[in-house]
Amino acid sequence: MRRQLWCSALVALTLTLAWGNPAFAAKAVDEAKCFSCHGQVKEMKMGSNHADLSCDTCHSGMDAHLKNPKTKPVTSLELSTCGSCHEDQFKSYYKVNYEAQARKEKGLPTGRSPMQGKLLAPHGFTKEHNEPRSHPFMVVDQLAVDRFAGGRYQFKDMFGIVRPGKTWDVLVDTGKTLPHTAKAGNPVCLQCKTSDLVLTWKFMGDKDERAKWDRTSDVNELIKDVHNPVGCIQCHDPHGTQPRIIRDALIDAVERDGARPYDADKGKDKVKVVTFRDFRKIGVLNKMDSNLMCGQCHVEYNCNPGFEPESGEKVTMADRRANHFPLKNALDLLAHYDKLKFRDFKHAVTGARLIKLQHPEMETYWGSVHDKAGVQCHNCHMPKEKNASGGTFTTHEMVRPKDHVKQACMGCHPDATAEEKLYQIQAVQNYTRGMMRESETYLGELIDTFAAAQKAGVAEPVLAEARKQHEIAHVLWEWWTAENSDGWHNPGLAKESLNESITASQKGIALLKDAMKK
Repeated sequence: MRRQLWCSALVALTLTLAWGNPAFAAKAVDEAKCFSCHGQVKEMKMGSNHADLSCDTCHSGMDAHLKNPKTKPVTSLELSTCGSCHEDQFKSYYKVNYEAQARKEKGLPTGRSPMQGKLLAPHGFTKEHNEPRSHPFMVVDQLAVDRFAGGRYQFKDMFGIVRPGKTWDVLVDTGKTLPHTAKAGNPVCLQCKTSDLVLTWKFMGDKDERAKWDRTSDVNELIKDVHNPVGCIQCHDPHGTQPRIIRDALIDAVERDGARPYDADKGKDKVKVVTFRDFRKIGVLNKMDSNLMCGQCHVEYNCNPGFEPESGEKVTMADRRANHFPLKNALDLLAHYDKLKFRDFKHAVTGARLIKLQHPEMETYWGSVHDKAGVQCHNCHMPKEKNASGGTFTTHEMVRPKDHVKQACMGCHPDATAEEKLYQIQAVQNYTRGMMRESETYLGELIDTFAAAQKAGVAEPVLAEARKQHEIAHVLWEWWTAENSDGWHNPGLAKESLNESITASQKGIALLKDAMKK
């Protein structure tokens, strides 16, 4: 399986439209010889929409490999390989979404989290924490952000901001670091940004003589092998076109807790895990499920070192906890990390042992109105479009529904107007943003009150209880600054968890103020 074929269609390839493509010409490689060693590939490929696709469409050096199996073929990791057949999907993937601004800092006064510098101190995310934009930029934006490598990697010119391209055509390694930056990048965080490492990274990033890279690798060396953003094979099996997942920490979590941990059957039979030569795993889906496919990255996860909250012992990149998906919602997350014995950092003022959340869209969505109705991510974020010849295809641009209400909403709500649906989205987001601001305000007051109490000589047991309330309030607040829908994915969960955050902050403030009065 280390010799992957690439594919990019969200929908199955229709062979009758592709007979003119060279990929479907007479096979130049004796497939039976390939299958004699790669039985799992044969099982997925035979009878699929890629059954007639020749192995050398995506693999070169096949003659040498067939003569000597130790001579590995070269596998194309270029998205254009799939794009040669799936042109509409390929072009739409690289389309720049100008509605998603570049380098839009969450910590600005008008941003999603105007107090994040105070609330996340001294974490590296306080250096630059931007809202996401188009998928083609996920690698270059990650490397150029001030918290990744000390400002070492920069866009060659301003054209790089708007023209998707290969990483090192767009960026330059200046070799210099800048003040007021951080060096928080590591090999694990790149696993959600690119598919280029799939053949050189063992499952979970464990060390192995067959793996070029692992969790402890030098990230500045590793990124020299990163040229493309997440590719087609992340969600589509190239041999058989089946929907799939390949992100190792998600597969690990599915094997641990199930594909739908909050469902009665835990999402039984949704994912079939296939292991290849004790090196890597994929999860083949029993049917299309873009919630899981998108959940390979749009999920809360830990991708960095930290410490154990009770003992204070360091958790290094050598530990599997540095590559971990909890698969828990906002209300249950802190208890999960307590059980895992993990925290990211200590707050600069209170010393509270905090978690740095990522982007938990999948877990937020579980149990929502749309989730219960069977709506999946692609229904809203990848609506159908017409190509130049009038054919219909699924866009891979990943649009924001509020900017494309007609395409995203009206198919399920034909009796409503686009204006009405947008108004509903705005109402939920306005309310949630207000709750986020209130939650931030009370967290800020808790931090200030803690500093005053500590200066006044309040006893350590009281300070310890206040720190615990800070931990609780922080998780229930930051979930919504990291999650990117401003409550729309699950308004009920947003309201409940943000209210609980405020309650925890108020409890901590009251404890400290009462102690200072005494």
